[in-house]
Amino acid sequence: MTRLCVIPGDGIGQEVVPVAVRVLERLITDLQVVEAVAGWDCFQATGESVPASTLEAMRACGAGLFGAVSSPAHAVPGYRSAIIQLRQTLGLGVNLRPVRSWPGLSVRSGINLLILRENSEGLYVGVERQVSADLAVAERHISRQASEFLAHRAVEIARLRGARRITLVHKANILPLTCGLFRDCCREVLHQAGLDALVDERLVDVAALQLVEQPEAFDLLVTTNLFGDILSDLASYWSGGLGLAPSLNWGQGIALAEPVHGSAPDIAGTGRANPLAAVLSSALLLRYHWRAETEANRLESAVEGLLTDISPGQLRQETTQGIEAELLARL
Repeated sequence: MTRLCVIPGDGIGQEVVPVAVRVLERLITDLQVVEAVAGWDCFQATGESVPASTLEAMRACGAGLFGAVSSPAHAVPGYRSAIIQLRQTLGLGVNLRPVRSWPGLSVRSGINLLILRENSEGLYVGVERQVSADLAVAERHISRQASEFLAHRAVEIARLRGARRITLVHKANILPLTCGLFRDCCREVLHQAGLDALVDERLVDVAALQLVEQPEAFDLLVTTNLFGDILSDLASYWSGGLGLAPSLNWGQGIALAEPVHGSAPDIAGTGRANPLAAVLSSALLLRYHWRAETEANRLESAVEGLLTDISPGQLRQETTQGIEAELLARL
């Protein structure tokens, strides 16, 4: 039996996640769904953004699908982003963000890259302090353990996709201790795996420019948490923007699929949320966690067929239920 912990979260997460679940049920006949809660609405109702029962459900299932989270832009006593808590508490130390050319949506063909982002530390450890009224300080944590874990996953994925290039992205010229440690740890692991010939490096600012100028030149990018967050959002332009961007939070024996878009309160409840990012995130769960390559390819081919047959204008006007029906008809 294949178990899936479903956490719709806030806003349109409540609308797009059920679509992705029904798609998965079409592909995996023995799928057992376990419902759980997390997010800003959960915090307001219970005082916890991620209840212990949700963590227990995720550990018991080993796989999850998260919708979206609404987070206030100011500090709220006792609140911390649900998705960051899930990543750090469950040891989801790698974030996968694919970017590819989609028919009708991409302004350039031939793009098929994957950004591997360290997912547990960096500035996202959330260690800040107010030194004085005029100075606040945030700590950036980079560890050998987390960097090597990311690099080992890079080796695994490079072999799975037959990578032609592995690009380490950092800022070691300015941050020689933290970025230097990250780069050196990754290089050691890639060297041990015999992949030296594929490895190159880019400073993060240069990588950003080249992702704009020549995205098709990249294949597998490996970088730290904040850099990966920014670069993957930038690169998503080439595959239709954040509304179409999937991701997978990946740990040891546990994974959580997550569409990159936010909770979109402006359209929540209107029935117009596009579920394709959640659906494509499910494809990552199929491919990398459940190792169901055939089903992952089938799902992505169905999305490609839908985007081939429908114009971008029609897609924007289509309802959530309409997109679901079109997708299921292709599976």
